[in-house]
Amino acid sequence: MSVIDSGEKIDLLLTDVILPGPNGRALANQALARRPGLKVLFMTGYSRNAIVHHGRLDPGVDVIHKPLTQAALAVKVRDVLDSRG
Repeated sequence: MSVIDSGEKIDLLLTDVILPGPNGRALANQALARRPGLKVLFMTGYSRNAIVHHGRLDPGVDVIHKPLTQAALAVKVRDVLDSRG
């Protein structure tokens, strides 16, 4: 969390859903507690239904699925950054 606590401007947190140790959801929750309003984009190799129904993510969060191209990632990042949420 040193980057989150650094005071540097951060526009977006990009994290995988499944991580060793605290998962991506826990990481995002910790970051959001320190930086309310931070935009978060999750990536995963699992289907949306699998990660939502197994309690890993809440419905409505921003997710991009692997494998992905740089172009697809760029479009999704721009979409998340431009969203009002």
